[in-house]
Amino acid sequence: MQNEETAAPGVDTQAETPSTPTRKRPKPGERRVQILQALAAMLEQPGAERVTTAALAARLEVSEAALYRHFASKAQMFEGLIDFIEQSVFTLVNQILEREGATGAQQAAKILTLLVQFAERNPGMTRVMVGDALVYENERLQQRMNQFFDKIESTLRQVLRGAAAADGSATPSVDAQVRAAALTAFVVGQLQRFARSGFRRAPSEHLDATIALIV
Repeated sequence: MQNEETAAPGVDTQAETPSTPTRKRPKPGERRVQILQALAAMLEQPGAERVTTAALAARLEVSEAALYRHFASKAQMFEGLIDFIEQSVFTLVNQILEREGATGAQQAAKILTLLVQFAERNPGMTRVMVGDALVYENERLQQRMNQFFDKIESTLRQVLRGAAAADGSATPSVDAQVRAAALTAFVVGQLQRFARSGFRRAPSEHLDATIALIV
């Protein structure tokens, strides 16, 4: 997630005496971003279990009450992370689908690569995507991530149906469904291994060679 925090204002060189530094009040919406960034950073710590609002507040050097002025609950904070995941990934997926000249197999390969690269660059988000960070949280959060991967599978099925038909398959819809399910399971497995290895096993390990075998 991009840091939206602005630089601290400069000191007035015309003042006769130095003023006591004051804590800069975040702009509207900026504190929400800071909270989500801190939560994602805490999830990146290998071996981290449940993130408490007390620990999150301590990291930000604010009170827990200050957190709840921006989010009604911790579940809502996690929903903010899921919103970021969905918007980031599906914006790029749509760009892949809109490019002309690519075959269905090429589009599927690019979607798998996109998911792996996003996870590798955002380890904390990976723990949300595979559900590790949601074990003790509201069940609807896990349902949203399930729906995220359902949508990925549906997109893969859509691009692979044309490829199966072009290959002369007598049952292109069935073939596309099977391949889409297998590819989704593969990418989820890569992300799970990444998270459970403490982010030591990169999900992009042998990615191109593996994609060439399975797509």
